[in-house]
Amino acid sequence: MYLLGISAFYHDSAACLLNNGDIVAAAQEERFTRKKHDARFPVNAIKYCLKEANISAEKIDCIVFYEKPFLKFERLLETYLAFAPKGFFNFAKSMPLWIKEKLFQKSIIIKSLENTLSESIKWGDRLLFSEHHLSHAASAFFPSPFKSAAVLTLDGVGEWTTSSVAIGDQNNLKIMKEMKFPHSIGLLYSAFTYYLGFKVNSGEYKVMGLAPYGKPRFANKIKKNLLSFSDDGSFKLNMKFFNYATGLTMTNKKFDQLFGGSPRLPESKLTQREMDLAASIQKVTEEIVIKIAENVAKETNQKNLCLAGGVALNCVANGILLRKKIFKNIWIQPAAGDAGGALGAALAAWHLHFKKERVVFSNRDKMMGSYLGPHFTNTHIKEDLISCGATFKKLSDIDLVNETTKALINQKAIGWMQGRMEFGPRALGGRSIIADPRSPIMQKQLNLKVKYRESFRPFAPSVLYEDVADWFYHNTCSPYMLHVAFIKENKRTKLTKKELGFSGIDSLNVARSVVPAITHVDYSARIQTVHKDTNPLYHRVISQFKKQTGCPIIVNTSFNVRGEPIVCSPTDAYKCFMNTELDILIIGNFILYKDQQDCYEKKPYHEEYELD
Repeated sequence: MYLLGISAFYHDSAACLLNNGDIVAAAQEERFTRKKHDARFPVNAIKYCLKEANISAEKIDCIVFYEKPFLKFERLLETYLAFAPKGFFNFAKSMPLWIKEKLFQKSIIIKSLENTLSESIKWGDRLLFSEHHLSHAASAFFPSPFKSAAVLTLDGVGEWTTSSVAIGDQNNLKIMKEMKFPHSIGLLYSAFTYYLGFKVNSGEYKVMGLAPYGKPRFANKIKKNLLSFSDDGSFKLNMKFFNYATGLTMTNKKFDQLFGGSPRLPESKLTQREMDLAASIQKVTEEIVIKIAENVAKETNQKNLCLAGGVALNCVANGILLRKKIFKNIWIQPAAGDAGGALGAALAAWHLHFKKERVVFSNRDKMMGSYLGPHFTNTHIKEDLISCGATFKKLSDIDLVNETTKALINQKAIGWMQGRMEFGPRALGGRSIIADPRSPIMQKQLNLKVKYRESFRPFAPSVLYEDVADWFYHNTCSPYMLHVAFIKENKRTKLTKKELGFSGIDSLNVARSVVPAITHVDYSARIQTVHKDTNPLYHRVISQFKKQTGCPIIVNTSFNVRGEPIVCSPTDAYKCFMNTELDILIIGNFILYKDQQDCYEKKPYHEEYELD
């Protein structure tokens, strides 16, 4: 039985295909269209899923949309009535769109399926609708390695719900408690994302990365003025300071007055004030997450916790949650945002609607390392590279590992594309840029000369699972790069008195450990543990690097430049390679050197990329 899950029309649309409950394929639409956070109906992702399964459209038994559009319309209408006459302009502006399109989204989905798959099939008879937070909860619990667990979902807003607590038991999942719009931890964090001059629904991780450069001096002001807490960790926002319920911005003039100025203009200079604001909202978010988790543990008596929703991508909060040992085990859906809703919708239908049993493997989850996207044979790769006019050489598997290791040691920045593309926002060794973490200048160079992004942004380490406890205060699996851990004292370097006095961005250029390229200013790192069974080739490369250097870690960042999605195809990879200052590209068994490409012109260093 084939089930197709779909998320669309807000941000990060995606498709996922199940076969008798097993995940066959999953991918975000942005990877095919090359439009970051593409919200359009996932035509290309759906076609990929069917191609991966080698089935025709008529084989799809059921299609599940990840939320209920009519409930969103109800929220819009009731929100206006609650705040009227305030917000009438925004209400009047959005209403025609809802009446014309979104209110009748079922018809739009059916028509899109006809255009994408087949006009001869009555897709309305095969179409089901989940609920937003149920889809999140299902994506977290059903693929997890737990027979039973508490399930916590935290994001901006679904239809009405902004956070939920559920109990999962075998093939059952029941939501027990919910927080409702407009009170939302995700929207609170997004409000500060907006205020700090970053883009909502994509810049939140920048706020998280900026936080260690600041001090949380605004935390008490946030808690005193913006929030009122309950004993169970739930809270209400003081809507006098926010504009998102009725307006076109996240915050308002009262918010500006409270924090001493207007929102930062995008791309303008970052000051210590912005860093302190980032540190403050990050600290408050961590406190909220911990308080909610403690109450969930107390009320449910569960030993295991599953997490999903956009806030579950806050790996700093996740790391604190893990170290607090509130739960014995924690599992987080790697595609925790809206893209993962496609997977959750399909799993919810399989287990809850069709009441199918669930098989649990206690030693591993069902995400297959999150390598659920397209893969390309050497024949396909060669054809694409020839079409691009590339100069390349084919290597044996052994030579590929050796050449990669040699290039890493020689301080080369490498575009690495192998196997199936990752599902979710993180590159996990399938579509990655990799480098030597021991270099004191690699972090800044990758940001400014390859990624073309803000220089404060940290890079993540890929570390052999068997070595992680020797290098970090962390001794569990973190295959999806969803936990922050601190590097061990014996790997840190002793700072001079002058270096200890640095603050803010000035502290960026201080080498804090023997692997400075992946060590953030607070000695933290967003770790990915690499496992031989899920990514054997990546494991072999890092193992060979360890053999020659003694270091079981490499730098891993997503294979893309700022403003573009992670690469999907060999052509995408080659274009990114040629438009950046990457030194080497490795796709399948093929290696490409930048200085051997006919159309290569060495790019000058551009200071304008140093935005901070």
